[in-house]
Amino acid sequence: MADYGLVFGAGANDVFAGVPVSDFRIAMDWYQRLFGCAPAFFPNDREAVWALGEQRWLYIIVEPQRAGGSIQTIMCKDLEAAIEAAADRGITFSKEERPAENVRKVMYYDPDGNEIGLGRIPS
Repeated sequence: MADYGLVFGAGANDVFAGVPVSDFRIAMDWYQRLFGCAPAFFPNDREAVWALGEQRWLYIIVEPQRAGGSIQTIMCKDLEAAIEAAADRGITFSKEERPAENVRKVMYYDPDGNEIGLGRIPS
């Protein structure tokens, strides 16, 4: 691991990242098409949670006053396959960054303007 401090002395076990949205139905449709699956579970009638991996979750929550300002980046094992699968479901990225060799990030924007990035870094 790189030579930097770890949050809580490496005692953080899970990540539960939230994305505020204004309309649950519209957001549900968009995120299901981006991710290619239904949510893993619904904590209540204004949240939906997707499992990104072991102990890694992303959820949408209806909070119209905060919708549109979120930025999330999900690192993918096979970025090109993820991009192609999303495109097959009608979701295409809007922006792209290539800051270094073999490093790529594409950005998708949900109907509220929240940024969901998919990225790849060299191993």
